[in-house]
Amino acid sequence: MKYKLSHFNFDLPARLIPKTPNAERDESKLMVIHKESGKIEHKRFKNIIEYFDENDVMVFNNTKVFPARMYGNKEKTGARIEVFLLRELNRENRLWDVLVDPARKIRIGNKLYFGDSEDDLVAEVIDNTTSRGRTLRFLYDGTHEEFQETLDSLGETPLPRFIGRSPTEQDTERYQTIYAKETGSVAAPTA
Repeated sequence: MKYKLSHFNFDLPARLIPKTPNAERDESKLMVIHKESGKIEHKRFKNIIEYFDENDVMVFNNTKVFPARMYGNKEKTGARIEVFLLRELNRENRLWDVLVDPARKIRIGNKLYFGDSEDDLVAEVIDNTTSRGRTLRFLYDGTHEEFQETLDSLGETPLPRFIGRSPTEQDTERYQTIYAKETGSVAAPTA
């Protein structure tokens, strides 16, 4: 059977979506589906070990979520543009693969200004990659470490839109796996 993205659409009532993470990580919900019978159990994550056998393997995600969502203003019009950092393409040239919203307003050659003053951080659109994708060149003269610090200070924790609120300082720590070490995730673990 071929799968389409539409096969995975389902209605999730807003009242069932938690707006903040559980105070105790191991108290998060765990849905267990028994593949032989199709039986579904609702447990807590602290029970997960009950479902592992001696030769089972558990894989841990040690990537750290970075503040990948930024907001800039378009040169001349001042239109507010959301920029979602996906991956660094070239460290030396400060090239990044990003998603922009609204995409229809962003074209090659446009400049985006981030921060409170026009001097905080500037990026130029140098390529269109997909319908919402762009390649940005950040115009920054400092070291790579200073550039990263600037991105971190101007960005925010990328909470999924369905959570329906702006991120708080607490979210920076709580929307990480406890194994987070290597920076690289652009999506907060919310499942």
